[in-house]
Amino acid sequence: MIPARVNRRHPAPRDRVKYRWRNRIEHFFNKLRNWRRVATRYDKTANSYIGFISLASALLWLPLVHVT
Repeated sequence: MIPARVNRRHPAPRDRVKYRWRNRIEHFFNKLRNWRRVATRYDKTANSYIGFISLASALLWLPLVHVT
């Protein structure tokens, strides 16, 4: 949900935590779609497609988890 404008009389309630997590998940899927193989679905079987999505996801999350 997009936050309401400041000058609105009765702003719709929103949950900041849910909004933050939703935004992070959307950004993650956008980064995942930068992989050409995922965006164009080159794989013929569902198992190989899910396998590559898992691999790409791990490679995207690895820099976030690995802290030196």
